[in-house]
Amino acid sequence: MMQTYEQPQQQQQQQLMVQNSGSLSFNSNLSKEEEEMSRSALTTFRAKEEEIERKKLEVREKVQAQLGRVEEETKRLAVIREELEALADPMRKEVALVRKKIDTVNKELKPLGHTCQKKEKEYKEALDAFNDKNKEKVQLITKLMELVSESERLRLKKLEELSKNIDSIH
Repeated sequence: MMQTYEQPQQQQQQQLMVQNSGSLSFNSNLSKEEEEMSRSALTTFRAKEEEIERKKLEVREKVQAQLGRVEEETKRLAVIREELEALADPMRKEVALVRKKIDTVNKELKPLGHTCQKKEKEYKEALDAFNDKNKEKVQLITKLMELVSESERLRLKKLEELSKNIDSIH
């Protein structure tokens, strides 16, 4: 079936060649000029294609170079970021640890402060009571000394009277 289709096509091509060859011989001068223009246009086209291809390669190389530099810079930035995180991380942990300890100490200080205030109040009250009792003791000692002095004075007076009475009896 393919052969039957190819045969009419071949016949048509042969007829066209015969027709073209006839017109070519008739316009042989035009054909050479056209052929020269075609060659020139083809050469120009090929030159432009080569130039486009060359520029395309140059751009591709520049893009590859830029991509290489971008990859290097990305790696450098990643290393710098890791170093920054490594620097910040221990400090952050230490700060958090110290803050936690401060909070713990503050919690412990509150009841101790209340206890201290309570003890200071108790101490002041005890000191006031002590001072009051000490004043009372001093007053009592003073009174005792007065009484002892008065008692001694009275006893001496009595002794003198008794002594006078005895002397008067003799």
